[in-house]
Amino acid sequence: MNKTIRRASVFALLLVLALLGRATWIQAYEGKALADDKSNRRNIMAQYAQPLGNIIVAGSPVTGSKKTEGTDLAYKRDYTDGELYAAVTGYSSQAYGSTQLEGIYSDVLDGTDTRLKNPLDALTGTAQEPGDVLTTIDPAVQKAGYEALGDNKGAAVAIDPETGRILGLVSTPSYDPSKIAGLTDGSDWRELTTDEDKPLVNRALRQPLPPGSTFKLVVAAAALEEGLYGSVDTATESPDPYTLPDTRTVLKNENTSAPCENATIRTALRYSCNNVFAKLAVDLGQDKVKATAERFGFGDAEQDVPVRAYPSVYPTGMDEAQTALTGIGQFDVTATPLQMAMVSAAISNDGLMASPHMVSEVVDSDGDALESFEDGKTERIVSSSTAEQLRSAMVTVVEKGTGTNAAIAGAEVGGKTGTAQHGENNSKTPYAWFTSFAKDADTGKEVAVAVLIEDSGAARSEVSGNGLAAPVAQKMMKAALK
Repeated sequence: MNKTIRRASVFALLLVLALLGRATWIQAYEGKALADDKSNRRNIMAQYAQPLGNIIVAGSPVTGSKKTEGTDLAYKRDYTDGELYAAVTGYSSQAYGSTQLEGIYSDVLDGTDTRLKNPLDALTGTAQEPGDVLTTIDPAVQKAGYEALGDNKGAAVAIDPETGRILGLVSTPSYDPSKIAGLTDGSDWRELTTDEDKPLVNRALRQPLPPGSTFKLVVAAAALEEGLYGSVDTATESPDPYTLPDTRTVLKNENTSAPCENATIRTALRYSCNNVFAKLAVDLGQDKVKATAERFGFGDAEQDVPVRAYPSVYPTGMDEAQTALTGIGQFDVTATPLQMAMVSAAISNDGLMASPHMVSEVVDSDGDALESFEDGKTERIVSSSTAEQLRSAMVTVVEKGTGTNAAIAGAEVGGKTGTAQHGENNSKTPYAWFTSFAKDADTGKEVAVAVLIEDSGAARSEVSGNGLAAPVAQKMMKAALK
């Protein structure tokens, strides 16, 4: 054979072997990566090839599927009362992906989860019927919170203190996920993503803000747990006015006529005395306040319900003046409404915190459980004695103090108001907070609720936790106790 031809043949053979090797490598080692690639059109075609499974509230689906035309995606997601439940469901969009429960359980909802397949399906590649996600949401509580928040920018969370079930999770302004479910919803998407009010942000879970005076409950718990004071009815050493340590800055109380000098913790919660809790934080020291805050859930970067909440923060590395400001929920303290609902829930539940969750079960098409979430998985946060004393003091706040708008006839209601500074030198409208619990002695039902009003459009002088946030909490608690 001619040497040139022989060399060309060998070279061609090597090229063929290289191609075969590359093909084998792709199929054997890179196949899964390519199959999972977001750019792979087959994935989204498979996701929307059949009606999706549903997210269920109180036995009824709040999601659905709608047949499409003129596209290779046979179905798209549809929502019932989309704006009401958007903070729970998130969205499933053919163009923009999936979020929250829609994203976490996308494999179950589109039928691709391997747990849905029987052995024959696994061999033949047959698509299995999708499963459903069963939530803990109480539709009456959800609706009460959504309607009470109205046009306000804010959020609310309601928890069953004994079980940890999230009964209501509301964020406003909301949006209808149906409007961005398809491939041609670009104008609606742009409108949502450019809106200054950020309707796509889940304020209940994912926007920590200064909690203001609601954080005083955490400081009070630390003072009792650390033995700084033996009772909520023991007089504290709290000068009024109180000057921040090593400064000339005088910390004022909102109610200048309130009996805040050397007040008891009960009185200080009732009138929301800044001087008392700033002094308590300094006397305790930032490490002890932080330790108590972390027991309540602050600093938890893996708070999954199962949607992951942004961590609430108690800062470190402060001087005493800054530590004093954290005692009233300012400086760099931040919290989500979920976190402040957890504080009230633990106090209501005798110092035990049940792990908060808004999914009870994930099931296949036959209703058989793929995952179950345990109710009442508890951890002790504070002693039974501390919890009992704080409950009593919170009841005083509602009956005789700054939280009277939360009262419910025939029920024990406790709460704590908060008005948090906002902007440089408090230049912007403050945030209004309320965290609370309610118990019905006759039925045994109980609930803990936290409400944040980020912006109501009200004049600065009209912003208060009792005036804006407490009525929302009252309506949610009343719905939960029915």
